[in-house]
Amino acid sequence: MKRVISSKPPRERLFINARILDPESGFDGHGDVLVRKGKIAKIGKSLPRDGAGRDFKIIDCEGQVLAPGLVDSRVFVGEPGGEHRETIKSVSKAAAAGGVTSLVMMPDTDPVIDDAALVAFVRQTAAEKSRVNILPAAALSRGLGGSQMSEFGLLKEAGAVAITDGRRTVANAQLMRRALTYAGDFGALIMAATQEPSLSGGVMNSGLSATRLGLPGIPREAEIIALERDMRLVAMTSGRYHASCLSTSTSMDIIKRAKDAGLDVSAGAAIANLTLNEQDIGPYRTFFRLSPPLRHEDDRLAMLEALRDGSLDIIVSNHDPQDEDTKRLPFAEAADGAVGLESLLAASLRLYHSEDVPLLRVLACLTASPARRLGLKCGRLAEGAPADMILFDPDEPWVLRDKDLRSRSRNTSFEGARMQGRILRTIVAGRTVFSRTPDHA
Repeated sequence: MKRVISSKPPRERLFINARILDPESGFDGHGDVLVRKGKIAKIGKSLPRDGAGRDFKIIDCEGQVLAPGLVDSRVFVGEPGGEHRETIKSVSKAAAAGGVTSLVMMPDTDPVIDDAALVAFVRQTAAEKSRVNILPAAALSRGLGGSQMSEFGLLKEAGAVAITDGRRTVANAQLMRRALTYAGDFGALIMAATQEPSLSGGVMNSGLSATRLGLPGIPREAEIIALERDMRLVAMTSGRYHASCLSTSTSMDIIKRAKDAGLDVSAGAAIANLTLNEQDIGPYRTFFRLSPPLRHEDDRLAMLEALRDGSLDIIVSNHDPQDEDTKRLPFAEAADGAVGLESLLAASLRLYHSEDVPLLRVLACLTASPARRLGLKCGRLAEGAPADMILFDPDEPWVLRDKDLRSRSRNTSFEGARMQGRILRTIVAGRTVFSRTPDHA
């Protein structure tokens, strides 16, 4: 397996014999894609193969799927301050291997990304070291303290694509109200965690499983109360709001009502909450201690229904690297979180192979939907769009081993899992940043 990045890609590259999937337009058909100067120049059948000069290269996709690169809107990175867990460089390698061409970096760093200089630092470091597009989100409150609002206008001007307190729920309703109002002046998107702090002191889903394991539970109401409050505030302020990571059936009902009422809201879910449930915790396996926690199977099935009907908009990896010192502890003492960039597509394809969600819908929630919500030009295969693409085999079987991960941390919830569907090539702005074949130009 090779991890490569071409320093000087050909001026023109023609991808032939591809099954082209574009969730934005709903297109599913066979054809060719011509890339010129980092953008998609033409899509069609039997495009001319006779490019002039040495700056033209043909890549035979051999019938495999060519789709937009994945857009992951919730990724935690250690740098700055926690480079032992993950750096911008290492997260970009993991993202490229997982087919993620754009990712939104949460502001939970040390120092917190709460001023324009730190937004600029992330953008500059990413430009120098990253294989993929790393888009910083900025903190809603200074220092993530939940009391004083940061300067949204300056942060957005510096390049922040969203405003969020990352892992932390904004407990102060007045602060959230002001944030929604203030963000509206700049067209900024508020991305919110929804776990009422006073109810979130447990370590797994509250219920019979938690009782049997003797672990303190987090009730579904922790999420429901926080989300319901935020919907009232969105209605009051007409703000733009995205619930980052939902996990319960009632939350889906709340989002549906808000959308029906015309509120500018959207919702995301972590792939773990869509493919796993509380039973997967088994004998206190800390790699399954997540936030939000794995819920009851009934909640998971309700989330899938919301994914099918469009109430649930976005699938995220919720990539949250933790080192051995914080994970290899008793379950109740371990940190929340799991890495997920490299397993995002394969785990998401489980929803397709199980016939729960159509393939184009799965891909839409990984590409077009997050790109549209964040105001990005990527996430689609269309003439003039950035040539951020993935080539993948939707059926190739493989087993995920933590030793093969490119992330600096190894805390995956899918260790030893049998997967079906694998990334063959990842392209960013026309450049191959990851390939599993020797011919990678």
